[in-house]
Amino acid sequence: MKTTTTLLHSIPADPLTGAISVPIYQTSTFVQEAPGVNQGFDYARSNNPTRKVLEDLVAVLEDGSNAYAFASGLAAIDAVVKVLEAGDEILAVDDIYGGAFRQFTHIFQKFGIKVTYADTTKVENVVDAITPKTRLIWLESPTNPTLKISDIREIAKIAEANNCLLCVDNTFASPVGQNPINLGADLVVHSATKYLGGHSDLIAGIVVTKTPELGEKIKFIQNACGTILSPFDSWLTIRGIETLPLRFERHSKSAQQIAAFLTNCELIRNVYYPGLIDHGNYEIAVKQQRLFGGVIAFDLKVDSAELATEIVCSTKLFKLAESLGGAKSLLCHPATMTHKSIPREKRYNTGVTDSLIRLSVGLEDAEDLIEDLKTVFKTVGEKTKKLTQTSTQN
Repeated sequence: MKTTTTLLHSIPADPLTGAISVPIYQTSTFVQEAPGVNQGFDYARSNNPTRKVLEDLVAVLEDGSNAYAFASGLAAIDAVVKVLEAGDEILAVDDIYGGAFRQFTHIFQKFGIKVTYADTTKVENVVDAITPKTRLIWLESPTNPTLKISDIREIAKIAEANNCLLCVDNTFASPVGQNPINLGADLVVHSATKYLGGHSDLIAGIVVTKTPELGEKIKFIQNACGTILSPFDSWLTIRGIETLPLRFERHSKSAQQIAAFLTNCELIRNVYYPGLIDHGNYEIAVKQQRLFGGVIAFDLKVDSAELATEIVCSTKLFKLAESLGGAKSLLCHPATMTHKSIPREKRYNTGVTDSLIRLSVGLEDAEDLIEDLKTVFKTVGEKTKKLTQTSTQN
């Protein structure tokens, strides 16, 4: 069956009532027939029927053995790292989400887990950076925010040869865009807040495992640490996933149009979108992704945080906000928002300049979104010319 059909028919009707919408089991505990004898549920931290439907659904979408839902994307990342032990090392993509960097650097390193960063778009960098103590390779593909693509299949071979796990944050591509487990990954992480939920109305995270054995470890951590997703947010995520293929196709189509427009703008120095043929990792993206998603990043020819701030504060349809993947278009200034926890020098080394702007293309008509950007660029362009002229005169 095709993806959408499989998705919709992986969501069961309620066996008790026939309800076509999954019921919200808003309960903390479950009555037992005898001590330890129950219907598969005893306490809602350990398991919940609504959450289980979501977890089973995402496991199907990612072709994994098991999936587990957490209270946020960062809680999902936290659970994966807790599989490791003190003395283990993580090799992580250098262009990493600011929240993951903060967690790795300020939380886990003080517990004896060393983190090394490398440009994983070049497989040889992974080979050079891996050590006998590396137990986890951490990828985002595409990365946040400069949308670099790593060759998941080749890096999976390196991970296996070195007896370490490979985890891929698949938030930007979604299960509709790519399936890292089929490319060799051991774990997949999602901020379900984004494309899976799709309506900017929930916070959630998902971990998907390749094997039941690894699934048991994540399940133990989920239950022991208790950062579970609530029944209502589980239901919201299920509802969002029902339209995921339709939404993600629209996001991708519109983003392709807008990225093409941006490449011809005089103000802009670089446009980052894996669907562009001149993207540095285009060939890898085409090989492992079916769609390229709705996130675009670009930076200005004049590397000015002031001009970037003016742009993100002046658009009408693109709303200035954290996050992405929702029905309404958003934009942000990573240097002062999503990636402000990353030191400036490290940001610049990965392409996150002071003038970088990230767009999350929503479900509006692409033509209207382009007009919104054109209007702002015209005003900012005039100011840029004045700044350039003043600089030349001085």
